[in-house]
Amino acid sequence: MDIKTVTVSDFLAELGSGSPAPGGGSVAALSGAMGAALVSMLCNLTAGRPKYADYDALARETLTKSEALTQRLLDCLRDDMSSYNGVIAALRLPKSTDDEKAERSRALQEAYKSATSAPTNTINNCLEVMRLSKNLLGKSNATAACDLAAAGIEAHAGILIAMDSIRANLAVIHDAEYVKRVRAWAENAEHEAEELLREIQEAVK
Repeated sequence: MDIKTVTVSDFLAELGSGSPAPGGGSVAALSGAMGAALVSMLCNLTAGRPKYADYDALARETLTKSEALTQRLLDCLRDDMSSYNGVIAALRLPKSTDDEKAERSRALQEAYKSATSAPTNTINNCLEVMRLSKNLLGKSNATAACDLAAAGIEAHAGILIAMDSIRANLAVIHDAEYVKRVRAWAENAEHEAEELLREIQEAVK
């Protein structure tokens, strides 16, 4: 599936099928991408408007960033599908002998770490979407303020979903130092996301 050309209806059909991917991690990235696109919409509704001339440079600069984030999050969606398929492939490795069991275990551990990397990237990009949303508060087209809030909510939803994917993978990873490091990072990221969401929602009430 080429995520950048597939129709929405076809993606949803695949999502709802018995196929292991796309799944939650892919939905997280898509949610973030929609948030980034909403930020782009706000920028396009602000740039070039005489009423918002004071924010024209900010809107144009933010637009460049939000468009790049949309593409990066679509890449995260693709990577999430690929990494989860890697887990499935490792699970299907033979395990009849001790050597085969050892190789399967090694492959699984690598696959689980790879499957953790994709949602980690999703979260980093979603956080940036939320930061851009916050930065536009009061500095963009006021008639679409609810859409700016929607951008933050979409990105926040992507973060929450991706966090669940990360925790599921960490539960089966044996590398204690790796698990500790990722969990500490995740806690910090989650805290920042909650604070950003609060600030965005309060500002557009």
